Amino acid sequence: MLSLTKLLCNSNNFGDDLRYSKGAAQCKYGVNFGRGPVVVWNCTRQCNLKCLHCYAEANNEKCSEELELKEARDFIEDLKMFNVPVILFSGGEPLLRGDFFNLLELTSKLAVRSTISTNGTLLYKDVCKDIKSMNVGYVGVSLDGIGSRHDEFRGVSGAFDKSLKGIRNCIELNQRVGLRFTINKHNFHQIEEIFALIKEEKIPRVCFYHMVYSGRASNIIKDDISKEQRREVMDLIIKKTLELGPKFEILTVDNHADSVYLYLKALKEFPNKANRILQLINSNGGNRSGMAFACVDYKGDIHPDQFTWQYTFGNIKQNKFSDIWKNSDNSILNGLRNRKALIKGRCSKCKWIFVCNANFRTRAEVVYKDFWESDPACYLTDNEIGI
Repeated sequence: MLSLTKLLCNSNNFGDDLRYSKGAAQCKYGVNFGRGPVVVWNCTRQCNLKCLHCYAEANNEKCSEELELKEARDFIEDLKMFNVPVILFSGGEPLLRGDFFNLLELTSKLAVRSTISTNGTLLYKDVCKDIKSMNVGYVGVSLDGIGSRHDEFRGVSGAFDKSLKGIRNCIELNQRVGLRFTINKHNFHQIEEIFALIKEEKIPRVCFYHMVYSGRASNIIKDDISKEQRREVMDLIIKKTLELGPKFEILTVDNHADSVYLYLKALKEFPNKANRILQLINSNGGNRSGMAFACVDYKGDIHPDQFTWQYTFGNIKQNKFSDIWKNSDNSILNGLRNRKALIKGRCSKCKWIFVCNANFRTRAEVVYKDFWESDPACYLTDNEIGI
């Protein structure tokens, strides 16, 4: 996750201290020494939408394998003991889990920062009041286009209007909220409209996600944007970030080539910012799946991130998350923590590998059938990466 607002406008939001702190890039078991990883918990697989890119392949039926409330409580208490900085409740749609507010109540009681990733359609005013009362740090609402474009991608007519209403309910109650936008060839031309929307609605944060080919998204690789379009998108996002300034938090997610592209662009267009940008991206360490980032699915299986469910390192029903994370001898998990010697192809020759950390492994595996091959979503030229 790259905070363009931090790098370009010198802002300071919650996640910046986790992403750009001294020693973070060297830590292999958490966001920094003495801290655990950010943990995404897909607490349910049930969802009321039918998104084309759903990595969890969710449906509108409750799964009998979901963690029970006692198991979930034990898990959250272990995360507290492990000193994780954030637990991100995801799904499916987390608001469909029947005991969801019992879980939020526990995170609030334990002072574990909680955030929610939701489609926003169920953010009724009374729901938002409960969320606010339980000290949820942030609610991320997925919008993948404006109006019918969002509805088509999400598979349900009227979803956009309901999600926007949910965002407005959060803002009215002073609950911190933002957008999550997955870039693809059907919606990237609406990014300018997304910026207009956040300005008009006073939405303080937007995360632009590069598509990861996982779950149902592995069936729509053809809908990803081209390398040339990625550069156009980044140019637009950089321009808008500078225009909006530090009052809006703008981030890109799941393509760490963005950080190198930003630095190279800064050298040419705003060189007074370049040295500081380089220092910050060096401290970040690039992709840190299996290190500063972890995922636990609805069954309790542990993965290196939410897009890499094909690899499991243990289950929290059998052992504590913290024990598995610290002590696993799994070759993939340990490989992610020492990946530079394993990386192949173009990424292995790149002079920016210590900044990017070879980007996203799941995309490489889907396209090249090799987990350690180059990330096909890198859009930097050979000249830019030094080969």
